Amino acid sequence: MASTGWAGQRGGRVRSDCWVQVELQESGGVTVELQSKVAGMFGDRIVEAVVQGCASLGVTNAKVTVEDKGALPFTIAARLETAVRRSGHEVAAPLLLPMNKKDASVSAPDRLRRSRLYLPGNEPKFYVNAGLHYPDGIILDLEDSVAPAEKDAARCLVRNALRAVDFYGAERMVRINQGSQGIEDLDWVVPHGVHLILIPKVEEPAQVVEVDRRIQEILAKSGQSGVVHLMPIIESALGAWQAYEIGKASPKVVGLAIGLEDYTADIGAQRTLAGTESFWARAQVLNGARAAGVQPIDTVFSDVTDMVGLRESVREAKGLGFVGKGCIHPRQINEVHEAFAPDEAEIDKATRIVLAFEQAEAKGLGVVSLGSKMIDAPVVKRAVALVEQAILVGKLSEQWRDELSGDMPGARRGGKMNEKGGV
Repeated sequence: MASTGWAGQRGGRVRSDCWVQVELQESGGVTVELQSKVAGMFGDRIVEAVVQGCASLGVTNAKVTVEDKGALPFTIAARLETAVRRSGHEVAAPLLLPMNKKDASVSAPDRLRRSRLYLPGNEPKFYVNAGLHYPDGIILDLEDSVAPAEKDAARCLVRNALRAVDFYGAERMVRINQGSQGIEDLDWVVPHGVHLILIPKVEEPAQVVEVDRRIQEILAKSGQSGVVHLMPIIESALGAWQAYEIGKASPKVVGLAIGLEDYTADIGAQRTLAGTESFWARAQVLNGARAAGVQPIDTVFSDVTDMVGLRESVREAKGLGFVGKGCIHPRQINEVHEAFAPDEAEIDKATRIVLAFEQAEAKGLGVVSLGSKMIDAPVVKRAVALVEQAILVGKLSEQWRDELSGDMPGARRGGKMNEKGGV
């Protein structure tokens, strides 16, 4: 008796995806029935890829139906593998595409994380061009944006995207599911070039420790020596209460993010634009992150049409001490980058503080002053960080010291707008 499995999306509004059905047979080899608008140009290649994919998955006899809506090879491979698994066939080995080496390098713990763009894990149409908007990070989401019945399909698609898609230097993040399902998600993504794992709804340090332990086991088993960073998401009253302990739970934690939709539901409040109902939690997470020595990351701004509100929200977050914000639409990225960028007055003050510190240090002075004001160590540290950020985002020339010492008008504006959407 034949067993059948299918995966993917079909219909008139589908794009950059495909629908694949695999009907296992007793004999006859693998036959492929293809419907595609590009069949004239790429039909033979698609059929060949499906036949070879079946061989890799250990399928020798099957009727495979493919309804293609412009899917790229990584999507076709993911849909085929999911369909085979759903047919009940025991897969011999996963269907892995060659690794794209462009984004495979290890990510720095203290890199810029001003923006992180959420992409639904089962929607390949968003993947290919996401990096062209130059967010600091791209989140391939396996949790809330994926229906329970499609979790398996999303895992396969996200794994293939990590291997094949060029994200143009964005940090490659994956938000896993909660609990044991999230631990199982790690097997699908950790060996394939993920930079950072977002852990949702964290309330106890033990949740972070469990994820970290499993990641180390997977890396050791696969013979990899890279580092996978962690970013717990605080989404409840209990989580906010234990923000510091969560931030210190593992040396792999590089940031704490707050999610306010679940938090406000947890405390029985309506989320408002003013944010008075969540101010305590945001402050708690921010202070916990800073005390733990990791980056505090603000929540998403959910109205993708309100650019004025978004700018105000980011400016408020920056004023509180947050260094990043979640984005749910590409149009939010530039606004977030602009609002988080240091302004001219901040840069002017920071460069003068840094110069005063360096001059005092060169003279062996134990006291640093700028004009008539004394400057203490935390002020210098903050100024150095701001100068480094200004250089990274292109608002300050790397030769700013020489330009300042030459008393050049506008010297501090010698940088160029960077290519990644920063200003």
